[in-house]
Amino acid sequence: MQNRIDQLFEKKNKNILSVYFTAGFPGLDNTVKIICELQDNGVDLIEIGMPFSDPTADGPTLQYSNNIALKNGMSLRVLFKQLEDIREKVNIPLILMGYTNPVIQFGVEAFCTKCKETGIDGIILPDLPLEEYKQNYSELFNNYDLYNILLVSPNTRPERIVQIDSASKGFIYIVSSASTTGAGKKSEDFSIDYFQRLQGMRLKNPGLIGFGISDRATFENACNYAQGAIVGSAFIDALKQDSDFTGSIKKFVNKIRGMS
Repeated sequence: MQNRIDQLFEKKNKNILSVYFTAGFPGLDNTVKIICELQDNGVDLIEIGMPFSDPTADGPTLQYSNNIALKNGMSLRVLFKQLEDIREKVNIPLILMGYTNPVIQFGVEAFCTKCKETGIDGIILPDLPLEEYKQNYSELFNNYDLYNILLVSPNTRPERIVQIDSASKGFIYIVSSASTTGAGKKSEDFSIDYFQRLQGMRLKNPGLIGFGISDRATFENACNYAQGAIVGSAFIDALKQDSDFTGSIKKFVNKIRGMS
């Protein structure tokens, strides 16, 4: 079967909305409900955060959600258990996002096996160097049809971007600025020159812009320069506001889409 990420980008090449949340936040057993509510409200792709004690690329909001999730008892074993039947409920692409250490501790091949069993389509590991991935993991990931989503940032050299594009499958995660995650940016804070430079490189992979996407304006601005955008911290903030996920998730997605 074709990877669901490829299916998505074949069907839709503009205004793709990806939403990130931390598994086990705000409650340990909220993971599946949040995934289902996001799909039911028109989100195109979901990134499920694997909580880690030292999330170096994440700003205060995601650090907070990681800490709460770990205190709640979330782990990779618990997460895979929760996701056992997820493909009976959800058909959009699902990606796990986190850091390399928990994956190694779990066992890389055991991790890939569980991803295959539960229907995970890709993984984002910001601290996994390109060379290490190509040398030690690419063949294994390919064997399990697990797409490794690689990141570029404003500081990434053009020749490095070409290498990342060559090694990538699915899409490239375009980091909007050289900072940690967070919802405090405005659309005018983005480096348009950087986005335009990426557009001019005619990369083989589509791109989604993340870091600082928090409302309709930042989402629409990002969609002018890529196939879509990724919302993270702003969604975590929304989950903190309301225990009724049905209402808060619908309201949040409508706000990003400009439907409220």
